[in-house]
Amino acid sequence: MNTDDKAGLAQIAYDKALKYELDYGCCPQCVLAAVQETVGVIEDSVIKASHGLSGGGGLSGVGACGALTGGLMALSARRGRERDKLDKGRFINNFKKGQELVDRFRDEFGGVTCQELQQQFTGKTYDMWNPEEYKAFDSARGEQCARATATVTKWVVEMM
Repeated sequence: MNTDDKAGLAQIAYDKALKYELDYGCCPQCVLAAVQETVGVIEDSVIKASHGLSGGGGLSGVGACGALTGGLMALSARRGRERDKLDKGRFINNFKKGQELVDRFRDEFGGVTCQELQQQFTGKTYDMWNPEEYKAFDSARGEQCARATATVTKWVVEMM
């Protein structure tokens, strides 16, 4: 695939991920669905398995942003170690691409955890299990989480 094709696919993936996050939420699933629809590689079971990673993992806020974890899952779907190769080494190139994504994400968004992004986007953190706080976060974040989700998706497609 040439660079122009990849750039075009990356933009299509960006647009899909943005729409999905705005319409449906659950950033890791939105990243993976958009990657699946543009470049393949992702099976439906992977999208399902990512559901609990949203909001820093179980909506806890303390883990990595769901968009970032979705992106890492997408990279691993392409480059990661197969089940039957667990005894064949670490497959370090997958980790290198993952670290590249993490570093780029941190540089762009000022952190990697859901709470760090909440702070960057709104000036405070929220308890996602408190209905009033979740609603306040949803309002305060505007389209910023969707843009982060779309940006990760674009980067991942470019990296694949």
